[in-house]
Amino acid sequence: MEEIVRYFPNLTERQKEQFAQLEELYIDWNSKINVISRKDIESLYTKHVLHSLGIAKVMEFKPGAKVMDVGTGGGFPGIPLAILFPETQFYLIDVIAKKIKVVNGVAEALGLTNVKAEQMRAEKVNGDFDFIVSRAVTNMPDFVKWVRGKVKKEQNHDLPNGILYLKGGDLTEELSVFQRTTLYDLSNYFDDEFFETKKVVHLAMKYKV
Repeated sequence: MEEIVRYFPNLTERQKEQFAQLEELYIDWNSKINVISRKDIESLYTKHVLHSLGIAKVMEFKPGAKVMDVGTGGGFPGIPLAILFPETQFYLIDVIAKKIKVVNGVAEALGLTNVKAEQMRAEKVNGDFDFIVSRAVTNMPDFVKWVRGKVKKEQNHDLPNGILYLKGGDLTEELSVFQRTTLYDLSNYFDDEFFETKKVVHLAMKYKV
């Protein structure tokens, strides 16, 4: 928890309380529905919470923005981002119902009124979003196919509307088919060795194309 405050020193007391609750909530839910490996639950704040918040080092979502988290699993990156940006609307989806049950339980316990979570495939979603976020649920070409046509036309942020994707390793080949990508190394923002190969990929997407 200390590392969250270290890297995000302007948190309100309410946000600090919500981040502090995450460990107990996920330990409790994980004992009933396994959404995080036992090894990772011990480093929840580094490998899940702080990793999710890497997106916030690249993009500060504005009040009223709409963000969809595809393949959210147990709620990452959506839940940490929803805590950090309480005036942004987050729509968290996953194809596995029990994972969405965990997300809804965590969101309710934290009092996150800006989170909606549903069992849903991205291709079936109706609506458009400022940004679509995810943590490496598939390769980028397939991901783009899933979310094509779901990006808003109106631009309200410093970066063009599109995808903000958390991924690690060498992405040269995977991203070679895209011209409008920018990579942000999380090692520039966070000291822990876990982030040495981790990146946020921003892919600008055209409206309804």
